[in-house]
Amino acid sequence: MSEREGSPVKTALVWIGLAVVLLLMILPFVWMFVVGLSPNSSWTPSLADWSPANWTLRNFADLFSALPFSAYFANSMIAAVVVTIANIVFCFLVGYAFARRSFPFKKTTFFSVLAVLMVPPYVLIIPLFILINNLGWYDTYLALIVPFAVNPLGIVLVRQYLRSLPRDVEQAAEIDGAGPLRIIFRIVMPLCRPALAVLAIQIFWLNWNSFLFPFILTDQNVRTLPVALAMFRGYQAVDWPHLFAAASLATVPLVVLFLFFQKQIISGLTAGAVKG
Repeated sequence: MSEREGSPVKTALVWIGLAVVLLLMILPFVWMFVVGLSPNSSWTPSLADWSPANWTLRNFADLFSALPFSAYFANSMIAAVVVTIANIVFCFLVGYAFARRSFPFKKTTFFSVLAVLMVPPYVLIIPLFILINNLGWYDTYLALIVPFAVNPLGIVLVRQYLRSLPRDVEQAAEIDGAGPLRIIFRIVMPLCRPALAVLAIQIFWLNWNSFLFPFILTDQNVRTLPVALAMFRGYQAVDWPHLFAAASLATVPLVVLFLFFQKQIISGLTAGAVKG
């Protein structure tokens, strides 16, 4: 009886806790949008700034009039989309090979992939810069795409997800006369959509927000959005309204991507545990 009476209280506490967490997560974004719409130059909006009647789009308009903001946005979008597509293809193919095929030194090769995960990416800055410069790729899209076209974590994710799937469908297709490529791309790949969705949003998010490598490997021609955002910070002051307006626009693709793939992402995160 006491358990039944306590269940509504527990449910209410859970909902209150979730509401508090949601508020804490949304508040920084709301603050960012309000400052971006505010006519004041402070990063702490006044009480009047929270009123929609005082909001203005002037800060957003200045981004496109005073800076080549659309070019920065396009550079980030091209690099992030191409790198994401490349990772989906390459990580899926390599993960499939590790999960379904047998070849010499398979375990050794897979352990080498795991070993790459233990290497901090920042130790690669100098050799990567020298390599990109010697290849003549500095300040080009190739510098933003080729070094990041495959992610070892994505290989592990796809491999582990495939190991949790039965081979019955693949074997049935093979008996029906389907070739290897058809089995891989027409049967196995659709089954991996939850894992590939998780991989896609992770890779897109990492490359969209990447600052250090684009800052070092590019200059004016293919400067990306995170590097451009740093231009709003001076030596003695920060242009908070324009910075927050630019950051607000920079968050839109990530929000749209999550809303579009949210079912696949949740399915990929909660789909039965992966096998080792």
